Amino acid sequence: MLLVSEVVTNACLHAGGPEELVLRHGGERLRIEVSDASPEHPHAQAPRSPALPGGHGLMIFDRLARSWGSEARPDRARGKVVWVEVTRPSEQKSDRARSARRRSSPL
Repeated sequence: MLLVSEVVTNACLHAGGPEELVLRHGGERLRIEVSDASPEHPHAQAPRSPALPGGHGLMIFDRLARSWGSEARPDRARGKVVWVEVTRPSEQKSDRARSARRRSSPL
């Protein structure tokens, strides 16, 4: 959720707003794609204090994502797509977590 929020927020702050959010999954990956009309690709800003708000989005991508990047929109449409990939949790682990939550529920 943090990565979705971050990539959408970046489109709002730096690219005139998102035009489309797409989630793709396959194999062991979940890919989050946000398209916008700006042709400018994400780039690192000057380092700043971690105590200051803002300017840490790409660092978050670097630390939490399996991989991330941007590319021109397909079909020569104006703008770009910024994407972030994460490893999908295995279904077996997800099933165990749901079962544990059900057992600990007071209802």
